[in-house]
Amino acid sequence: MTPRPFAIKVADDVLADLRARLERVRWPDEPPDAGWRYGTSVAYMKELVEYWRARYDWRAHEARLNTLRQFTVELDGIDVHFIHEPGVGPKPMPLLLSHGWPGSIVEFERILPMLTDPARFGGDPADAFTVVAPSLPGYGFSFRPDQARFGVEEIADAFARLMTDVLGYRRFAAQGGDWGAFVTSRLGLQYPERLAGIHLNLLAVRRDPALPDTPTDEEQTYIKQLQRWQREETGYQWIQGTRPQTLAYGLTDSPVGLAAWIVEKFRTWSDCGGDVERRFSKDTLLTNVMLYWVTGAINSSFWPYYARFHRPWPIPDGKRITVPTAYAAFPREILLPPRAWAERSYNIQRWTVMPAGGHFAALEEPEALAADVRAFFRPLRRETS
Repeated sequence: MTPRPFAIKVADDVLADLRARLERVRWPDEPPDAGWRYGTSVAYMKELVEYWRARYDWRAHEARLNTLRQFTVELDGIDVHFIHEPGVGPKPMPLLLSHGWPGSIVEFERILPMLTDPARFGGDPADAFTVVAPSLPGYGFSFRPDQARFGVEEIADAFARLMTDVLGYRRFAAQGGDWGAFVTSRLGLQYPERLAGIHLNLLAVRRDPALPDTPTDEEQTYIKQLQRWQREETGYQWIQGTRPQTLAYGLTDSPVGLAAWIVEKFRTWSDCGGDVERRFSKDTLLTNVMLYWVTGAINSSFWPYYARFHRPWPIPDGKRITVPTAYAAFPREILLPPRAWAERSYNIQRWTVMPAGGHFAALEEPEALAADVRAFFRPLRRETS
């Protein structure tokens, strides 16, 4: 289990094939004055695809990503890709960062230096972290065709082995959003002796709770939010969680279909006010999409949904995560459970209501997220290596 240095190097023929596909798009129609009402806007996709075809420079982004220290290591029968950036400070704390779907390690580019070298951003070097940021198994460069599929439970086990058995961190911190929040929560449940604490920007609270007879105002607000989410926003979950193979044909064959599927989530789930580029540049959106396209990993990235639909909830009923837990509540997160409900599952020690931001917190509000992570773990630092 010795890590091997890794550099991204997409073959020229993969890029040539992509360019050819972008030059012969067969566009769908849409209802009059549709905009984004029924899904991804055709007008926006034509603009994005023209930029992708004519101006986007993958090699520049590839080179920038390669400035990060990257490795692969075989764990549980697959090669896990991870960033491993050392902290700049007197005693950096190991921190595992976990992304989700439809994200990737691209989400961490801006926040990484804020965590590894806080003094560079006006912070205290004593708050530095050594960051380990893997591509989830089945995502990006943690994928090869026909490999075994990993759900939340298997990902958490692999990450525990990565941190302790491979990298030698007996105790570490962990942070995550989206599936990364589920993985981080599962780590806190299964490996409490290894976790100094966990920080989340999404809570793995059951979506089908027993509702109180007389809900509070906060609970009523959440119940309405949950009902709307289940009615309007869960179509992607049902197809990814029940028939992922069928969906994968179109998204593996069409870069435009893949981009439309992913970009719609970046717009809908972020604090962008309906203008996706208010939060994410075209280059950021496309670089994230490229990690799915050049690896062919979209099908395997669906697997946590299939596993979730066909297994018990990853935090079993009656179980509580006892390690210290922090939650950063960004206002445009997809769901914002009441604190009282969260405390049934977590040992909540810090609860920060953020003024702005959404589901992709590390991209949208990296300064706020990094500051909250530093503040939470500051009193929890001790011997962690």
